[in-house]
Amino acid sequence: MESLLSVGFDNISSRDSTKIRKGLRQIEGLLAQVCLSQSTSRSPHKRKSSVLSSKQSNSPKKLGELRDDPAFREFFRIQEGFQWNVASRLISTLERLMGMGNPSQTDLLIVSTLDLLHGALLLHPPSRCLFGREIHMNLLLDLLDASNPPKIQSQAVLVLVAALLDCPRNIRTFEGVDGLLTVTSLFKSRGTAKDVRMKTLEFLYFYLMRETPILETGRVVGTEVLQREQKLGDAFAGHARTHSGDGGGMDIDMEETETRTMSEKQRMLGRYLSNVAELVQDLEESAAPFGVGQG
Repeated sequence: MESLLSVGFDNISSRDSTKIRKGLRQIEGLLAQVCLSQSTSRSPHKRKSSVLSSKQSNSPKKLGELRDDPAFREFFRIQEGFQWNVASRLISTLERLMGMGNPSQTDLLIVSTLDLLHGALLLHPPSRCLFGREIHMNLLLDLLDASNPPKIQSQAVLVLVAALLDCPRNIRTFEGVDGLLTVTSLFKSRGTAKDVRMKTLEFLYFYLMRETPILETGRVVGTEVLQREQKLGDAFAGHARTHSGDGGGMDIDMEETETRTMSEKQRMLGRYLSNVAELVQDLEESAAPFGVGQG
């Protein structure tokens, strides 16, 4: 697994768009092997039969299956160190792509990188600690700029959700770098695409929900919390995502993080939006926003 990641990392570290594209596909292929069930009934002699069986059997593994899968446990283990951490390498790739110019070549690569980063943060929740740093949070907010195409903005919102999910410290970082101003400005802008506006609205609902830390002293906790996290990720992604229920975790210097109540966050959001009370009312009246109870 390390050798496969090494080749992919070498390619995405390039400034050649062709090599970056190849590296992203290599990493995607590795994550797919970790997350997808493999075909057991493919016939090497019948091409048509092989294709059909592949489509039927290459489905996401169930959460319980993923926890006990040797390949996933090995992937989770090597994510603990900086050398093989996928999220950190993808962040560096985003920084490089944003500085390369030539949008016709880089925009699709940025979308692909964000898509993989979204999956990496769900697969390995401790990697979210990277977004406790302002420089990385600002990177996501820069991608929400009005000058970027809707596909980049939409995917950046999904990554932002994954970065903040059950991580109050990251939410405080987001607030500290004027993240609320960035998101609400995008939501209110007349030039914002309908799909992007909908995702920013969903983000605001997400932001107002009760904060539940998933990381305690650097360890991933609670199958129930993880199942709720998976459903939230699915609600934003529009397709299945799977992630860890492993008891292991990345060693993180986790200081006690202040959590804020819905009322406190309502007041903060009220600086930028006039209809926050309506959003809160929607949350209170919904038994299961995003298909998940507030706990």
